[in-house]
Amino acid sequence: MTIFHSMQTTASALTAQRLRMDVISSNMANIDTTRARLVNGEWEPYRRKTVAMATKEGQFTSFFNAAIGKQHKHAVGNGVVVSRIREDEETPFKLVYDPSHPDADDMGYVRMSNVDPLRETIDMMSATRSYEANITAFNANKSMLMKALEIGK
Repeated sequence: MTIFHSMQTTASALTAQRLRMDVISSNMANIDTTRARLVNGEWEPYRRKTVAMATKEGQFTSFFNAAIGKQHKHAVGNGVVVSRIREDEETPFKLVYDPSHPDADDMGYVRMSNVDPLRETIDMMSATRSYEANITAFNANKSMLMKALEIGK
């Protein structure tokens, strides 16, 4: 374990939360996209994407894990990685009645994306708060390292 291990852990969280914010922004930008991809010869609306995170497997054992006796690779303190970005297959597309729309079916309904602006706003607030908390932790760690260097003067 190096003195920069905690900074690397926090940096991994910052990177993951930034990607999460980017995916949420993409969801909001594509909320009205009715032709996102071709599936079986038919256009499908944009599907909401979510970010799945997992514990980062690392070679270091954090101080916390050493203190409580955990020495395995899935221990606390190795950071986080984005394991995958998945599409929301469970939430159905919204049907909007608009017979004049070019993508309307025979009944006049248009399949719209399954992105919910309220859910995306809440997810963005959560990601932003997490990002800010990690910046605070990073700055506190940096401050402690600077104080440790001043001891040697």
